[in-house]
Amino acid sequence: MTRAPIRVVLVDDQALFRAGIRMLIDSQPDLEFVGEASDGREAVDLVERARPDVVLMDIRMPVMDGIEATERIVAAASARGSELPRVIVLTTFDLDEAATRAIRGGASGFLLKDAAPEFLLAAIRTVHAGAAVVAPGATRELLRHFDSRATAPAPPKTFSTLTSRERDIFLLAARGLSNAEIAEREFLSEATVKTHISRVLAKLALRDRVQLVVFAYEHRLVV
Repeated sequence: MTRAPIRVVLVDDQALFRAGIRMLIDSQPDLEFVGEASDGREAVDLVERARPDVVLMDIRMPVMDGIEATERIVAAASARGSELPRVIVLTTFDLDEAATRAIRGGASGFLLKDAAPEFLLAAIRTVHAGAAVVAPGATRELLRHFDSRATAPAPPKTFSTLTSRERDIFLLAARGLSNAEIAEREFLSEATVKTHISRVLAKLALRDRVQLVVFAYEHRLVV
């Protein structure tokens, strides 16, 4: 049985950039380009009409930025009880406050706008499969970003509900280790690690591993 192609929407205020990404996506047999928008307000309406699987969202745009657009798209999908589209934020900087705000608002990760085409395509397929993506080097940038702040909020009470094993796996995931790497280090199966990660996300009310990493650095739980 042939799988339906992954439906992709692109939101960016630069027409030339949109044209290049559209050509890239159209060249892939498992991807389908279903629309583009030049600002966040257009994006909200487009996603409502096209119901894409993945949205490539620029952060800085006129009329409405990518952060607010992401929040509105996620809220609208939640309100109607439909599956949330996966949003990949596109940014010029490796990590800044706007990127972390977008992640908190519902994005499944972020990439640099000058990422290699192969990496962008892999990211689309990765988020569609339910995982999260972060630009290479972003874990280090997260550390620098949150270390630069004078104070850090205390972890919520839900963090204390993690078991000792869950806390160990949380910290390893926060440092960027994959399930396979955690499994090898902790002498567990990948399936067991995946189960633990799912429980951690549920207890902390986090959507995915990107939010887990942000949570860890925001509360200074990783050193």
